[in-house]
Amino acid sequence: MPNRVLIADDDRAIRESLERALELEGYDVVTAVDGVEALIRARQDSFSALVVDVMMPHVDGVGVCRVLRADGDRTPVLMLTARAGTPDRIAGLDAGADDYLPKPFAVPELLARLRALLRRAAQAPDATDAAAADKPGAELRIASLRIDPAGRRALWGEAELRLSKTEFDLLELLVRNEGIVLDHATVYGEVWGSALTVDAKNLAGYVGYLRRKLGDAGAPQLIHTVRGVGYAVRRP
Repeated sequence: MPNRVLIADDDRAIRESLERALELEGYDVVTAVDGVEALIRARQDSFSALVVDVMMPHVDGVGVCRVLRADGDRTPVLMLTARAGTPDRIAGLDAGADDYLPKPFAVPELLARLRALLRRAAQAPDATDAAAADKPGAELRIASLRIDPAGRRALWGEAELRLSKTEFDLLELLVRNEGIVLDHATVYGEVWGSALTVDAKNLAGYVGYLRRKLGDAGAPQLIHTVRGVGYAVRRP
């Protein structure tokens, strides 16, 4: 069965060009012209991924993502926006988006990012797999941080962190390599599958967002930046 993708964008030219490009790649494509229609379609049907524009009438892309995440919908979301500033990127990640692509963009890059999202989603265990995979030693710990890779849960003390797929994958990678500085290329390859699917600003955005979530849960600084190299997790 082909992967089914929902494209939500109020710009007809972008919507139709993406629809054609994805169909040529073998995707089953459904389109929506605004946030309201996107929510209706996402709740009625099952999709492999969503491509959602931020600036849409009625309900914007951030609102769409926030509502779906509140519903418990973990479908991968790639956000598109003409706003390239860091605060706007963070707003999208904060709402639960898995990746972020500023406009104007190259269609091959969008396709590469979409493939990476689908690969990660296919590798992630579902709830029934998680129950079967509960084995001694599977849990990762640093101070009061606990990560259950099988159940894809992360907690600081008793507070569970609400993480998107990308955020969880990034945190798990860093914790598994505690004390080791992982360079950008290594992180790209392990989390996104390719150095071509994410840029340094996006990676910095994900790291910043993880720090904020950990801090909100009461954690001290765990993720450290090594300028010009990459990132490392260290015990407080």
